[in-house]
Amino acid sequence: MPHQNITPESPIGIFDSGIGGLTVVKAVQAALPSEKIIYFGDTARVPYGPKSQVTIRKYALDDTLILMRYQPKMIIVACNTVSALALDVVEKACGDIPVIGVLKAGAELAVGTTRNGRIGVIGTQATVCSNAYAFAINQLDEKKKVFSQACPLFVPLAEEGFIDHPATRLIAGEYLDRITREGVDTLVLGCTHYPILKSVIQETVGNEIRIIDSAEAVAQKSAELLRASGMLNPSPAPAVPHLLVSDLPQKFSSLYQLFMGAEMPDVELVEV
Repeated sequence: MPHQNITPESPIGIFDSGIGGLTVVKAVQAALPSEKIIYFGDTARVPYGPKSQVTIRKYALDDTLILMRYQPKMIIVACNTVSALALDVVEKACGDIPVIGVLKAGAELAVGTTRNGRIGVIGTQATVCSNAYAFAINQLDEKKKVFSQACPLFVPLAEEGFIDHPATRLIAGEYLDRITREGVDTLVLGCTHYPILKSVIQETVGNEIRIIDSAEAVAQKSAELLRASGMLNPSPAPAVPHLLVSDLPQKFSSLYQLFMGAEMPDVELVEV
């Protein structure tokens, strides 16, 4: 049962280790334009990828508790690293509020998309080392073969706005060569920053490989869940996301424009 104070007008809470989760905000907005979104980016402690599991689990709880103050009707974990290593922490803190992690949504879409059963996954060091994507995919279908590759330089390249840059092409070629040689026909972008580099990634692997954007997968899943539970916001007016960050880096505004293709709304600084 939903909490007494949770209604269809309640917001959707989304958090990420930094700004990458804005790709999820954008996808959710496109799918559900009238939903209120509260986004928390832990910009003070980004990146989570290289940190230990103990630290990641602590951060996941902090991030969830910040969003819980807004009485959300759903929480989306836009951070693949948290999805891989601490989803249970978030679920426990949320009680009976539904929690959707990018990882499972991406895995489900990949399994449904592949034709030859060979799936590539790219992500941060922590996501790839956790083997969580391979586990989630094989739980859905144990016959699927998963090939993972960490691409640690993709996050800084995305944050520099090097979307169509020779350096990005060079590094993409280096990282993706091994995965393409495995004969995959589907490639999961296992990090929320990667959709920013989607065109370079697609060009590097070739058009015959289908790219799975976990952000879009999560947006689809959220829409289905809210529809099924009668919790869609009935308001016809599009809502502007409310942004919370733990640090306001100088380039946040330009990064927001890069990720969202829109002017930045007001941002609130919160303590973690």
